[in-house]
Amino acid sequence: MKKLFDKTKINQTELKNRFVRSATWEGLANPDGSCSAEIADMMLKLAKGQVGLIITSHAYVNRYGQGSIRQLGIYDDRFIPSYKEMVERVHKEGSKIIMQISHAGARALIQPKNSRPFGPSFLEIKDTLNCKEITKNEILKTIEDFKKAAVRAKKSGFDGVQLHGAHGYLLSQFLSPFFNKRKDRYGGNVENRARLILEILQAIRLELGRKFTILIKLNSDDFIEEDSFTPEEMVQVAALLESAGMDAIELSGGMSLPVSKYSFSRVSKTDSKEEEVYYRDAAKLYKEKISVPLILVGGIRSYEMAKELVEKELADYISLCRPLIREPDLIKRWQEGDIKKAKCISCNGCFKPARAGEGLYCNPVVWRSGL
Repeated sequence: MKKLFDKTKINQTELKNRFVRSATWEGLANPDGSCSAEIADMMLKLAKGQVGLIITSHAYVNRYGQGSIRQLGIYDDRFIPSYKEMVERVHKEGSKIIMQISHAGARALIQPKNSRPFGPSFLEIKDTLNCKEITKNEILKTIEDFKKAAVRAKKSGFDGVQLHGAHGYLLSQFLSPFFNKRKDRYGGNVENRARLILEILQAIRLELGRKFTILIKLNSDDFIEEDSFTPEEMVQVAALLESAGMDAIELSGGMSLPVSKYSFSRVSKTDSKEEEVYYRDAAKLYKEKISVPLILVGGIRSYEMAKELVEKELADYISLCRPLIREPDLIKRWQEGDIKKAKCISCNGCFKPARAGEGLYCNPVVWRSGL
């Protein structure tokens, strides 16, 4: 029977338990995207808290692919030394660390003068998005940018990379029929919409080899009323990734855009066991068809639920985001026998200071004010 504190391997990456810190934007990077002392200290706290696998917040692969203020970047070799130091500190605590790499696409913050962000297709949503259609040459450059980012991550000592294919960023936009209206080989059916991701995976594999660990974060569902990426399509994409050699898949869902019913970080007051796991049904669907290890994130707040998901083989790894903001030592607490539920109340108060440029921290007073 699978257990939470089993030692396991994803590709060549040996993990001391089945707990994962899901990539979480900290809003603490230096202005140019380089790693700050604050982020390095945050990663060290998670490692000391016995998180088996830490995934960094999304690092943009091109300086025009930034999606959030004070976001990590991995678009330049000069960032490597600061990442090396952070990774070494994490490794000394026995944890592993993977860099999530991304491009914001239509959601990018800055662009060259007189230019607009690109997405799979032209799209204009008042006060939300205004993007042009990415050209073939820009697609080829984006593949190259992701490959170079992965090479920099390896040179920095990271144990692998995770492609950010969720939450309405560029790779997710290509998968979603809401964003992707292309008529060429990158649009239309699921195979075409997944092509960019598969070509990025292939490019990294050709450069870094089969032993380099590559993960992906996928939406299980975009939760868009029309033209949504669905759980059924997610399974089709997962099957393509399995055939192409993806090492593990993390399932999430939603996006922080008005077109989506749910943000990927839901405000929730429920204590219901049935509603604790946001993507339980999608995980069941995945497990029926796909053998690639499943990392499941979304709403998991209790040791009992994490244990049940692993022992019943609905998930291979338990991924946590907001609970580890409030309690970076949560896994250590559970391992030492204090298995009370995580103190996180899913209020999203932690993101308010980050959006204000103050960085990420637990701010539950916002919950009481009715956020």
